[in-house]
Amino acid sequence: MTWPVGAPGVVELPSGRRVRGRGLRRPLPAGPVPDVGVHLLGRRPEPAPWEAHWVRWPDLRLPADPDRLRTVLQDVLARAGDERVELACRGGTGRTGTALACLAVLDGVPPAEAVRWARTHYRPRAVETRAQRRFVARWTR
Repeated sequence: MTWPVGAPGVVELPSGRRVRGRGLRRPLPAGPVPDVGVHLLGRRPEPAPWEAHWVRWPDLRLPADPDRLRTVLQDVLARAGDERVELACRGGTGRTGTALACLAVLDGVPPAEAVRWARTHYRPRAVETRAQRRFVARWTR
């Protein structure tokens, strides 16, 4: 089962798959919990009560291993059609927005439009740094 339409932080990708973005420093939103989460953090997170994957990604920077990010995003994109997928960093804006923009590229959004897509569909300040914007612009399917 996927996320309900209009749930907090939930974005709908061009394919119709839905993914939730959020900041881990805020309380877990009411409602269903994720089936799988991707934690975009500089340090290994505490264990989650659902399946979770860690992508090492220091705040305001880029992922330490872009190939790992690609593998994890490809997996969660495939699963987002039937499962509740969540992408989360500490604040929920920069790293989460960047990962959502990359996920949108994998789902068919042109890389040159992906940051605008993330800011329109997720948060207006998603993808915080110049390096993150360049990273998304260079991301390919």
